[in-house]
Amino acid sequence: QVQFVESGGGLVQPGGSLRLSCAASLNLFNLYTMRWYRQAPGKQRELVADIRSGGRTNYAEFVKGRFTISRDNANNTVYLQMISLKPEDTAVYYCNARRWTSVKEYDYWGQGTQVTVSS
Repeated sequence: QVQFVESGGGLVQPGGSLRLSCAASLNLFNLYTMRWYRQAPGKQRELVADIRSGGRTNYAEFVKGRFTISRDNANNTVYLQMISLKPEDTAVYYCNARRWTSVKEYDYWGQGTQVTVSS
């Protein structure tokens, strides 16, 4: 049973910052591609950022220059540092871990953490 502990969400004013954390009870964590998704009310879930096992990162256009994804393989944790937050960043943010082998795909999700950007 894979478990995630997501933390760091909350209420912040526009222009503020938050740092999300996701600790995963995964074997071979270092082999997983880790992603952050978000879902706003009434909208589809969308990819925010990902970080590959080798450390390469990728960001959605709407967060480039404001969000930074990173990982700590020694502690099975992925982070999302968010600055210059906007009201449109308000959403539930989900951590995702994915790994492929020749015979199987491993795909796990966290429970989500609420981020609200409002004055």
